Amino acid sequence: MIAARTADVVCIASFNADLTSRVARPPARGETVLASRFSIGPGGKGSNAAIACARQGARVAVIARIGNDDFGHMALALWQREGIDAAMVEVVDDEPSGVAQILVYDDGDNSIAVAPGAGTGLGARHADAAAGLIGQARVVMASCEVPIEATQAAFAHARRAGAFTLLNPAPAQALPDSLLALCELLTPNQSELRVLAGVDADTSLQRAADALLSRGAGAVAVTLGAAGCMLFRRGREALTVAGHPMLVADTVGAGDTFTGAFAAAIARGAAIAVAAAWANAAAALSVAGEGATGGMPGLEAVAVLLGRSDRADAKPWISR
Repeated sequence: MIAARTADVVCIASFNADLTSRVARPPARGETVLASRFSIGPGGKGSNAAIACARQGARVAVIARIGNDDFGHMALALWQREGIDAAMVEVVDDEPSGVAQILVYDDGDNSIAVAPGAGTGLGARHADAAAGLIGQARVVMASCEVPIEATQAAFAHARRAGAFTLLNPAPAQALPDSLLALCELLTPNQSELRVLAGVDADTSLQRAADALLSRGAGAVAVTLGAAGCMLFRRGREALTVAGHPMLVADTVGAGDTFTGAFAAAIARGAAIAVAAAWANAAAALSVAGEGATGGMPGLEAVAVLLGRSDRADAKPWISR
């Protein structure tokens, strides 16, 4: 690893090669179903969010750990094409890169199993080595596909430097209060929110979000699929952002697009409510393309969807 350049957004990133099969429906336990199509492409929640963020105009750097194999080489080539700084990525010879096995159904929904590979070795030492990079960023983001110790160390550096911290808590798992207290924003979907909060499936989103806010999280933006998203903050009424009707190719990467676009908007100086609307629109556009990154939009496409006549990075559209 060599010293990374300056970045607006730093992502503590997972990378997986996505092995995707399209099937009519989810198979039952023990059942074999025929797939109509198969593809191999880049994925991983952290890498996906970093790409979405870069396409929204942010200067992005990733901190990651990958294998010195074909999939790892895929990651490095991808980040280079997307203009993402990979100077702080560790490439190891004796471990495989991560792999995700994805089933995409005819209705556009999906199921995913992830084997993180070399990503499981990402730790606090990697965050510490990148403390200078993290310290000058505006936003630091991560997901639960990377070890918690790496995220916690990175977020601690970020908060000391005044950077905004954003965690996409997927795959959902119990998180310590010490990490939640470092998170200025969580971006779960509905089921992930309830798992994080430790509540029943029929518990209201408000109550589930309140449970996380009471444990130290700064805000919770819950993605609702085609229905949009909701933003919960302490001492304020919940904000609902309506969805945008789209013809769905598949939903793989939509949540990652939401997270990455949210980070880019915050890095531009947007208020959190404005960033939520921007991220919601970007995620809606993403489902029109296939694969994790195939439909991720650029800055101008989101501006058009939201009806912005001014430049997408201009201050007049930012409301506090």
